[in-house]
Amino acid sequence: MKRILLLLFVTTFLSCNTTTQKDSNDNQNVQQNKFAIVIHGGAGTILKENMTPELEKAYEETLEEAIRVGYDILKNEGSSTKAVEASIHVMENSPLFNAGKGAVFTNDETNEMDASIMEGKTLNAGAVAGVKTVKNPITAAIEVMNNSNHVLLSGAGADSFAKEKGLEIMDPSYFYTERRFQSLQKIKEKEKTQLDHDEKTAFYDADIKNSKFGTVGCVALDKNGNITAGTSTGGMTNKRWNRIGDSPIIGAGTYANNATCGVSSTGWGEYFIRGVVAHDIAAQIEYKNVSLKEATQNVIQDKLTKMGGTGGIIAIDKNGAIAFEFNTAGMYRASMNDKGELTVKIYKD
Repeated sequence: MKRILLLLFVTTFLSCNTTTQKDSNDNQNVQQNKFAIVIHGGAGTILKENMTPELEKAYEETLEEAIRVGYDILKNEGSSTKAVEASIHVMENSPLFNAGKGAVFTNDETNEMDASIMEGKTLNAGAVAGVKTVKNPITAAIEVMNNSNHVLLSGAGADSFAKEKGLEIMDPSYFYTERRFQSLQKIKEKEKTQLDHDEKTAFYDADIKNSKFGTVGCVALDKNGNITAGTSTGGMTNKRWNRIGDSPIIGAGTYANNATCGVSSTGWGEYFIRGVVAHDIAAQIEYKNVSLKEATQNVIQDKLTKMGGTGGIIAIDKNGAIAFEFNTAGMYRASMNDKGELTVKIYKD
């Protein structure tokens, strides 16, 4: 009799536990939005006390303009790729963000821009790195994806490809902004101080950690269930030797898969590359069957932070759940869901 009762108890316990696990998994699969869009304009040491009301308003207005452009495309049955491109164009054309027109300067006082795009339906992707004349690098990345046999083109070759494809080409002077140029000069002045190697290394690390990573990005889910993620940047102020960060690296700065989610990253690129951050989030959803929120928190707040990396991500999963996750003081960001509800934020909540 005791054995029978024990068997019944164990069977009931296992049944309840299985049901609870199933319910948990089912909750993750509830359709939250039929379509949605999220953007970022960079993360870093973004503090309200360092922001004038006028500049804060300018950022908020441009973020809203960018996300509404993409949202309107999605609302009117447009593709997620078209929405991502249009939203990123607005930010690339603004001097406020470190992408396109507002790109930062290299040590050689030039502008070298990177961008990437990935479609979740086909896992097709395209990217450019170190372009100097393309007005909208995100469009160059799309051209690589759609009209070449490659994923990543760099430098003069990428500029030449863009010109051959009829993209808008600008004189390098177009990308000059006084604010970005002066930021470079301030860093160069600091470099002139007499520091030994270890002190210089510490200086560079502290300077990066206290920077604003002005990369822009967008992730969109359209009405057909297709996810696209895109990222565009001017890179890191004072970068040397044609340094390339995570933004044009598929799996690090950008990743999309209809089976899981789409991700766009912004931050200290070397760490995002080492951590394969964007893909890691999608992999956790696929292999561990966790929610988007759990995956993004684990990757950014635990794994990336323990490595010493700083920055953040935006993401949308296959069910339209939206995530912002960052370990810095702020991140320029905005989102809209299928109900038209708008969120625009800059600082930590």
